[in-house]
Amino acid sequence: MATLQLTHWQRSYAPQIARLANDPGIAANLRDAFPHPYTLADAQGFIAACMAAGPGQLLLAILVDGQPAGSISLCQGQDIYRQSAELGYWLGRPYWGRGIMTQAVSQICSLGFSQLPIRRIFAEPFARNLASRRVLEKNGFLLEGTMRQGAVKDDQPLDCCLYARLRP
Repeated sequence: MATLQLTHWQRSYAPQIARLANDPGIAANLRDAFPHPYTLADAQGFIAACMAAGPGQLLLAILVDGQPAGSISLCQGQDIYRQSAELGYWLGRPYWGRGIMTQAVSQICSLGFSQLPIRRIFAEPFARNLASRRVLEKNGFLLEGTMRQGAVKDDQPLDCCLYARLRP
């Protein structure tokens, strides 16, 4: 069984993150802010931004057996959405299918509910991303609805699902 740890970002993670993130299969299921190709400079910039993040954000590296394997975040909303936080994540392909992301989501939800003044965590995976949807469902997230053609990726309209979990 792999050892999973969520931790603060370190600059030394950049080369491994750049290698793992430079995968069209990862970029295809994330927002356009996640570039492809993904370079060392992209990883360095991302890590610097995570390290400089302010309150209301949990931006963490996923380590598997001590090695950087991906990223997971909770970003608290503002104004009328201040008691909600959006969950985002990705995991390098060598780590897929091992239950790692299911564990990581469980851990960050516990952290979020204990460290942030929130009552709701939500995620918006593309409807086609069945693996991500399953991770959310295994963690007690409920499908609240489908936003038909709610996103455009690579000039193609995509349905998005809205999942949420409330504070226990």
